[in-house]
Amino acid sequence: MTKFIICAFFIVLNLNAQSNLPDVTLSNLEGKKISLTKDFSEQDKLYVLSFWATWCTPCINELDEINEVQNDWKKEVNFEVLAISIDDARTQKRVKPLTNGKEWEFTILLDSNQDLKRALSIVNVPYTIVVKNNTIVHVQNGYVPGNELELFEKLKSLK
Repeated sequence: MTKFIICAFFIVLNLNAQSNLPDVTLSNLEGKKISLTKDFSEQDKLYVLSFWATWCTPCINELDEINEVQNDWKKEVNFEVLAISIDDARTQKRVKPLTNGKEWEFTILLDSNQDLKRALSIVNVPYTIVVKNNTIVHVQNGYVPGNELELFEKLKSLK
């Protein structure tokens, strides 16, 4: 029983520690520095941060599906998708050609040193976070077809 209480304590502590979005600066595809908490802080707007990599097929599938339906979703919910690549220096050169070829209508950001990934204790991608007023309000780890519909329902409930 004591182990259970200690484990529960650390889970609650970890959830509380991650409730606010860390103030990390990332780069866009043009090399411009972007502050998540300053540049994406419109009051009551939802921000979907989708962590992905060029080598991650489920990540690309998820972003393809969201890209396909986001214009319809925006008729009901005020949100913006930030596709945050965790590609390192070796694979980062693939990000721009891939996103241009996919014609994704997202803001693409680079977490090449994985500072944001580490700050949020993200282990695996795809990993999706919904942020409202700089507070993390939903987390989704992994992707299977249909998860985008669950994400849309969650966005509607948070608006």
